[in-house]
Amino acid sequence: MKLHQLSLFLENRPGQLRAPCAALGKAGVDILTASLADTAQFGILRLIVKDWQRAKQVLEAAGVVVNVTEVVPIEVDDRPGGLAAALAAIEDAGIGVEYMYAFAAGPMPGKAAIVFRFEDPDRALAAVKERGLRVVDAEELLGKKSM
Repeated sequence: MKLHQLSLFLENRPGQLRAPCAALGKAGVDILTASLADTAQFGILRLIVKDWQRAKQVLEAAGVVVNVTEVVPIEVDDRPGGLAAALAAIEDAGIGVEYMYAFAAGPMPGKAAIVFRFEDPDRALAAVKERGLRVVDAEELLGKKSM
């Protein structure tokens, strides 16, 4: 299952990170995991939330530029070498990883969820399943259907 991720482009200056988080909080939208990457001029805040459509509306109403992309959450053994094993399966399928980050909470004890952005999410989804990797269901991560 793919998840919808919101990417926000923010100026790299004080206060820019708090504003969208405060807008989502005021609207009652729960941020489940986040990743921030920066350059000298701007940052990209990547969010996974329970209600991505509502979050997008709230953020755009607050004047934030939002891009929606599909990402694939993959279960990885939470042990030394667990991520390397998953990456080997992805590499064997000839799939490149654009970026990845950990989901805030794993799907179950002893497991971690890693969010992957692939150039072709549908092809990646089929390939990782074919190689025995477990794609984490949205209900497990988000606590509800429809993500």
